[in-house]
Amino acid sequence: MQDTKLKITTLVAVLCMQLSHAQDTIRYTGKTLVNVDYHHGALTPAIGAHSYQTLRVNRDDPGKDTAITWTYNHAPNLAYWNDTYYLNYLSNPVGEHIPPGQTLLQMSKDGRSWSKPVTLFPPYKIPDGTTKKTHSGTTRDLYAVMHQRMGFYVSKSKKLLTLAYYGIALDAKDDPNDGNGIGRVVREIKKDGSFGPIYFIRPNASWKQKSDYPLFSESKDKEFVKACEELLANKLVTQQWVEEADRDDPLISLKGEYKALSAYHLQDGRVVGLWKNALTSMSADNGATWLYKPKRAPGFVNSNAKIWGQKTSDGKYATVYNPSEFRWPLAVSVSDDGINYKNLLLVNGEITSMRYGGNYKSYGPQYPRGISEGDGTPPDGKLWVSYSMNKEDIWISSIPVPIRSVAEKHATDRFHELPEGKELSEWNIYSPLWAAVGIEKGQDGAKLLALKDSDPFDYAKAERVIPATKKLVAEISVEPKQNDHGLLDIELQDAKGTPGIRLSFDSTGNFRAKAGYRNKDLMTYKPGEKYEIKIQLNTETRLYSVTVNGRNLGNNILFAPLESVSRITFRTGDTRRFPNADTPTDQMYDLPNAGRKDREAVYHVRYLISKGN
Repeated sequence: MQDTKLKITTLVAVLCMQLSHAQDTIRYTGKTLVNVDYHHGALTPAIGAHSYQTLRVNRDDPGKDTAITWTYNHAPNLAYWNDTYYLNYLSNPVGEHIPPGQTLLQMSKDGRSWSKPVTLFPPYKIPDGTTKKTHSGTTRDLYAVMHQRMGFYVSKSKKLLTLAYYGIALDAKDDPNDGNGIGRVVREIKKDGSFGPIYFIRPNASWKQKSDYPLFSESKDKEFVKACEELLANKLVTQQWVEEADRDDPLISLKGEYKALSAYHLQDGRVVGLWKNALTSMSADNGATWLYKPKRAPGFVNSNAKIWGQKTSDGKYATVYNPSEFRWPLAVSVSDDGINYKNLLLVNGEITSMRYGGNYKSYGPQYPRGISEGDGTPPDGKLWVSYSMNKEDIWISSIPVPIRSVAEKHATDRFHELPEGKELSEWNIYSPLWAAVGIEKGQDGAKLLALKDSDPFDYAKAERVIPATKKLVAEISVEPKQNDHGLLDIELQDAKGTPGIRLSFDSTGNFRAKAGYRNKDLMTYKPGEKYEIKIQLNTETRLYSVTVNGRNLGNNILFAPLESVSRITFRTGDTRRFPNADTPTDQMYDLPNAGRKDREAVYHVRYLISKGN
């Protein structure tokens, strides 16, 4: 009798807990919203976020390597394994769903410098005469396109599997993820950098043709087969396959139009699921069932783009997504409990020029994807996310944890005196491959911040968040290496990125200040000389003075009113305002001379010191 009572009491307790959690849902409770008239959304930065371009495509590449010349690149995925970052992404020659397609891999030891892409899953020729029940067309000289929402799986035996999906698109509007494609493929990435053979792990039931690759179960590597079987038994992992899988596939627990699952565990063991359009649900049994039909997360603003969520190394939680109806900016929100998200901070607020037009190519940094639970933990404790820019180039960002937005101290950044590897820990970095930002050594052997730019369509950017200050003194040492090309803007901005002061080393040898509509020449400068700049300002009077190498260049007025200064920015290009909210959605044209490279301009910054009065 006692046992029966205990069982009934336990059952009631479990049912009560399930009922109390039945409609729990993550929500955004913060007050910050984005302004899409600015690429940065007028958001305050997450301090120390570093963004690096891993792939810059160029159709004029002399090697004609499809890893570089194919200009539609999208949907990257991340893993950290064998002390290495792994990034895979899908690629087409020009536009989305326009074959042929392939999936490629990049690797990095530090997350900043990435290997040249290599092909993981090559183009797959579809036999002529193939049809789809959802389309009236018939294939002829057609290749498959790639479509996948996951890229990696680390097994319990520590094998790294990489996966992709071969879909069929019979025309530019046909969906390769309609459940009527070819199937999902898998191969092993080995510690020596080599790859195992390609196998199908889950062919579509509708695929009746002879496949180019065998089933994984035919492999003679028993540990590989075991790892694949382990993956297939993981309901939370296979839930990511819902779009491409057979519509009645028993592997898929939750069936329906729920795209691009991201998931993380709460402290109580429940799983939070996140899908496109900020849909969300919860699971109490690791994805075998879901507590309620996915619904819109209250307060979250997100269009038809991916949203990434994970537990962070400090025991908190973060979501990374585009908090607008557009695919900019890229932002992060933090939660103490994984349910209530309280803020919204900038990760990447840039949009480079879309150099090559194409089918369904959207502007902005989009489709963020971090490292899924079980797929590795970087030793630096940072939050890492990969994404595409304009569905063209591939980027990665690291965000220090704990995630901060308020600087407690002013800058005392003499780079030569800062600890090795920590020089830019308080700086926000935007570093394209042709416009790199980093710490280097000058001719005298001293460490300095270098901004280099040979990219006619992008720029290098380094930004320092400081305490909000009304009366500021900023001291900066800059050495331009040329004076007949290039541009370096130095801006003092408020917390939302509005500049009130802009000083520029321009391409004609002039050091100038923005003065309302016009620019005011302050002095000429020479290449290779050090310029020690002192700026004193008062946001209440809107006046500031500039001194260079001890010479007072006079008083000026802020070209835009600021309540206080919170950011000091170095940028090797003009302010960008294209695209905007009214720009036509699809760019089907290429920019003139899209493959060209400019003469490199280089600027060295030896120190930045800020003080508040």
